[in-house]
Amino acid sequence: MTPVRTSRLVGELPGEDERLALLLRGSGFRSWRAKVEAVGGCAKPVRLAGSAVWETADGRRVRELDGTLLAACGNRRESVCPSCAHRYSADTFHLVRAGLSGGKGVAEAVAGHPRLFVTLTAPSFGSVHNQPATRSGQRRPCACGRVHHDYDPVLGTPLDPESYDYVGAVLWQAHASELWRRFTITCARHLARALGVRPSALKHHLRLSYAKVAEYQRRGLVHFHAVIRLDGPDGPDTAPPAAATVGLLERVVRSAAAAVAVDSPPSEAVGARRLVWGRQIDCRAITETEPDDPAALVRGSSVASYIAKYATKGTGHAPGADTPIRSEQHIADLDVTDHTRTMIRTAWWLGGLPELADLRLRKWAHMLGFRGHFLTKSRRYSTTFTALRGARREHRFAQELADLGIHDPDQVTVINDWSLIGVGYRSAAERDFAHAIAEKAIQRRRGHRVESAAVV
Repeated sequence: MTPVRTSRLVGELPGEDERLALLLRGSGFRSWRAKVEAVGGCAKPVRLAGSAVWETADGRRVRELDGTLLAACGNRRESVCPSCAHRYSADTFHLVRAGLSGGKGVAEAVAGHPRLFVTLTAPSFGSVHNQPATRSGQRRPCACGRVHHDYDPVLGTPLDPESYDYVGAVLWQAHASELWRRFTITCARHLARALGVRPSALKHHLRLSYAKVAEYQRRGLVHFHAVIRLDGPDGPDTAPPAAATVGLLERVVRSAAAAVAVDSPPSEAVGARRLVWGRQIDCRAITETEPDDPAALVRGSSVASYIAKYATKGTGHAPGADTPIRSEQHIADLDVTDHTRTMIRTAWWLGGLPELADLRLRKWAHMLGFRGHFLTKSRRYSTTFTALRGARREHRFAQELADLGIHDPDQVTVINDWSLIGVGYRSAAERDFAHAIAEKAIQRRRGHRVESAAVV
């Protein structure tokens, strides 16, 4: 038998261009493309096989589906699925904007309530490379003597790694969400004191609502951007007392941020740390018109876009790793900066201490110790993601029924029978084509958002 050279076999395999051509010429291409477009070019769709039947109340079948179906993965990480992440970002925009301007079941009167755009930061754990500037915006040299450009990889890394408090940084990160929880509680108490009522009676006078997003700074620590709003006792539908002004809200935010602290669990290895917010606190009143002073005011639609952006960028562009750390060797193999690697290694080491086991830092080492959600809101701030997605499904269902001449969705029952057959695409050619569909879908949604924001 004549041996066959491996290189010849590889050379005979179709290249990517040929694979794409085969996909385009395939008899089922149009059907496949329609399925991919239906999920917006999702990068890792769930593949299902089965059937669905739509029946009217009198038993008449108006639609039957069988074969295969794609379902969007729903991943909000931009690095995993740009299309689903962008959809999540769009939902976030509408959720935040509804709490600023009304709509989606929220009274439009909220636009007149006291509202602040607040940024809370982490404290310093050591000097880092930065971009200092004069009041006129002129760049000045960093403490290292260099003027760093915007994409310099050393930005945010310690000037002296040996003296940088990595343990404190990771422990602060692990308690950041608890710091926020205590901050909101303290805000309510300070509001009650300012209004001359007992904290337990504050809910009979006003309520504090918020939506916040976490964003990683270059030094690897999160800071929080938040919309904080004052409502009347019944929420967005009622106005707060006249004494509850934007000025009062800002004073309360600053005093509460300065007052709260969290103590880390005591440890013989690292001691106990008192964890607080950083000194840099930014508060800007939110307006519905173009602000005259951007340093003191910010437009509501801009805030919604900003928070929506970081709701996905926070998860998709964390300086750590995309997946949980499995071992010390995994840490050594990561393609990250030395500073990030040390943060991860510190979190991994701290996670191995019995007294810190409840922090589960090994699980969150890839996030540099941050254990919270990137987007959270108070219950009464605005609508919910569930409501937004439900409304979108109902709208699509109503459109499909209208095409069938049916205008009452309640008269139709859908019977689904689907089972999982796989995840993702079957070839690189399919992935490439789906990526192109995703880019087109994202551009279309982005255009719709710009038009929607312009109306506000």
